[in-house]
Amino acid sequence: MSVEVSAKSYWIGYQTILIKEMTRILRIWAQTLIPPVITMSLYFVIFGAIIGRRVGEMGGLPYMEFIVPGLIMLSVITNAYGNITSSFFGAKFGKHVEELLVSPLPPWIILAGYVSGAVFRALTVGVLVWLVAAFFSGFHMHNLAVTFSILLLTAIVFSLAGFINAIYAQKFDDISIIPTFVLQPLTYLGGVFFSVSLLPGITQQLALVNPIVYMVNAFRYGLLGVSDIPLWIAYAITLGFGAVLFFFCLYLLKRGVGLRS
Repeated sequence: MSVEVSAKSYWIGYQTILIKEMTRILRIWAQTLIPPVITMSLYFVIFGAIIGRRVGEMGGLPYMEFIVPGLIMLSVITNAYGNITSSFFGAKFGKHVEELLVSPLPPWIILAGYVSGAVFRALTVGVLVWLVAAFFSGFHMHNLAVTFSILLLTAIVFSLAGFINAIYAQKFDDISIIPTFVLQPLTYLGGVFFSVSLLPGITQQLALVNPIVYMVNAFRYGLLGVSDIPLWIAYAITLGFGAVLFFFCLYLLKRGVGLRS
């Protein structure tokens, strides 16, 4: 009986955090959902429709089609990361996180609730950007399982990374440093706008250190059937990063790093 009660309590706790996050995202939809869609639309117009005419083909595909998976993945990564950093740091700043820490909820439930909220926003924005992309280049789907699994895994990985950023952040400026100076360069160099196979020698080897390269290429395979990276390697890298980040997040929560004064 106690096991059933505990499981039910955990489920209620998880639902409460998730519903709170979803409500926040939908309540301020004009700030959380619309701006990234407008930004990606501009990318499609500038890089796809205008510059793409001069580029021609990339990886055997029209340039507009080639950049679609990368831009969808770009929106998923930035929104997964940004949502959880702002939300969890806001809970720290407002002292709401202390209520969670003294509750009987285990750290993995707290983490799962916040990550699920960030994944919800990331996938919602991703689908909206996908609809915009269909207007410019048509709808493509090569492999449904690969497309949605890598999209989900990527959203989880960068939600976990954003959670770590939020834990260590001491002021609001701290939650923008990593996205600006680390995440954004890695994303733009992650094969969003170009094929990694076009890079010369050592530059190509350096690019393969970037985990985003593997996620973008796996997603490109799911949509268009082309990839610079073997699919199994892309999944191994993504799952590996996810596992490391997950256990590190749990460690930080259990130790109360950056949460207990």
